[in-house]
Amino acid sequence: MRILLVEDDRPLLDAIRQMFEEESYAVDTAENGDDGEMLATQGIYDLIVLDIMLPGTTGLEIVQHLRKRGLATPILLLTARDSVEDRVRGLDAGADDYLVKPFAVAELLARARALLRRNSSVNPDGDITYGPLSIRSKSRDGYVDNQPLKLTAKEYKLLEFLLINAEQILTREQIFDRVWGFEVDTNTSVVDVYLHYLRKKLAVHGCDHYIQTVRGVGCMLRGNA
Repeated sequence: MRILLVEDDRPLLDAIRQMFEEESYAVDTAENGDDGEMLATQGIYDLIVLDIMLPGTTGLEIVQHLRKRGLATPILLLTARDSVEDRVRGLDAGADDYLVKPFAVAELLARARALLRRNSSVNPDGDITYGPLSIRSKSRDGYVDNQPLKLTAKEYKLLEFLLINAEQILTREQIFDRVWGFEVDTNTSVVDVYLHYLRKKLAVHGCDHYIQTVRGVGCMLRGNA
């Protein structure tokens, strides 16, 4: 699972990032609204944790812009404001939840897990299933009808992203940014290489047809051939 954290208070940002990383989430960060919105629009995150009062574009403006673009990623707002009016404004803008500073670490983690579980294919342990395909967060491996695929770390991240976004078209750029990150010494051609690797492992179980190429765009995970 990958989380975007946008917070201008550097000590708080570092503390929250460490907390999520200790729970095995991948975390990207931004310290102002403009950078945060740019990252958020990539469409590669499972959750966005967003401060309202930010330099540049405000948190509420980011929420409004993302929802207008049709981006449905769950958004958890963080703010020092505690009035009913402020909470209503945040939720009306399109946020999914609202947490007032200061907050307990356990509560932030619980709210994050609740938002991530809204995808019905994700169970409380973070495992994801689509048809006969699944991944298990504890073993960091993929399965076909409980038979392990023996995936590498990158293959696991690739299958995870496909499962989370099952039946949605994903561009090569989205897959690359999600699996390899923004600062790596390679290019998007590596996506096709790893899709080939993953298809080969699925083919052993007769499930390679689940990864369908969308010509000129990328691919999608879909059960029917």
